[in-house]
Amino acid sequence: MRSMLEGVRVMDFTTTVAGPGCTFFLCDLGAEVIKVEKPGLGDEARLFPPYKENQSASFVALNRGKRGITVDVKNEKGVALFKEMAAKSDVLVENFRPGVMKRLGLDYAELKKVNPRLVMCSISGYGQTGPLSSQPAYDAVIQAISGLMSTTGYPDSPPLRAGTLIVDICTAMYAAFGICAALFARERAGEGEHLDVAMFDVAVQLLEAKFVDFTVNGTIPARTGNRYPYVTPFDTFAAADGYVFIICAGDHPFQCLCEAMGRQEIARDDRFSNFFARNQNEPDLKKIIEQWTRPQTAKAVVETLRSHGVPAATVNNVKQVIEHPHTLARGLLVDIDQPGAGLITIFGPALKALNSLVKARGPAPALGQDNRWALATVLQKSSDEIEAILASKAMG
Repeated sequence: MRSMLEGVRVMDFTTTVAGPGCTFFLCDLGAEVIKVEKPGLGDEARLFPPYKENQSASFVALNRGKRGITVDVKNEKGVALFKEMAAKSDVLVENFRPGVMKRLGLDYAELKKVNPRLVMCSISGYGQTGPLSSQPAYDAVIQAISGLMSTTGYPDSPPLRAGTLIVDICTAMYAAFGICAALFARERAGEGEHLDVAMFDVAVQLLEAKFVDFTVNGTIPARTGNRYPYVTPFDTFAAADGYVFIICAGDHPFQCLCEAMGRQEIARDDRFSNFFARNQNEPDLKKIIEQWTRPQTAKAVVETLRSHGVPAATVNNVKQVIEHPHTLARGLLVDIDQPGAGLITIFGPALKALNSLVKARGPAPALGQDNRWALATVLQKSSDEIEAILASKAMG
């Protein structure tokens, strides 16, 4: 079966999460991804826990299926080698602070000279332009400055960051989407592209309705916990052994909820008979619903609600998600045989395709494991040239 990005070569000159996340999406789609690391330590994500046999499982998850080479871009011959690789590639992804690639002589203006068809994607905290562009950034810092953190948590608690690196991962997706679009445009126009993807910009997109709530109404959104303030019920409800999330975004699902509880009269109560009344009387409605949910297990509550067509789910921990039969059925458990560590179970691709192969394509590379392969196969160097390049320390 074909792969959607078969024949596309990607240089992954990135570290940590957002950059490697972008390129592993492309790798799962069939692109040949060559991870370019600095000699010695390589990507600092190699040190991120958790570990198995002294190897980072986190690094494996974000770098599975890639080739791995080292290039010393502070070495003049290393810079020349990098340019040769760029000339033979379709895509270059980098996530250094703006200005670093230019100082190295590897910015888009320079690389375009050796490869006019190159699609270069620059991922950064604040973008290539703007008053904050030179500042360092991490996921939580961007959650704070973008307003996301101000909307997360309960009214009587401090702002909270999301429990995962949501801005990093969404930035990775945004970048991968942009790269695929640029490759499509290149097939029509014959010209490459330089993409500027900022974590800040992506985080602002994630504000969704909260953004226009201010631009339209002048409202600064408050923290509302698990509630969505314009829909009721829309919250977590306590059960005997955990929590259940219930949403009724309309009269019909609310009537189904009342039937599931055996309390059809609630739907006719003036306090809850329509969308606006339920919002105004949310505390009263929550008490009624929790009187029904608290004596039961979360699983029993959800089974009853689903049998009545009510959108609901148990609030699962990670163990429960990994062991859930739906996770297995969706191909989200993938065992990677990582040299030196053995089997590591990682998440499989979220994208499914009918006519194309989308899959995790093998282990993460050891540092510099494919140096000779790249010189011989990609750059088609002779044996003598390969030995001379390796001796020059261009690859560390």
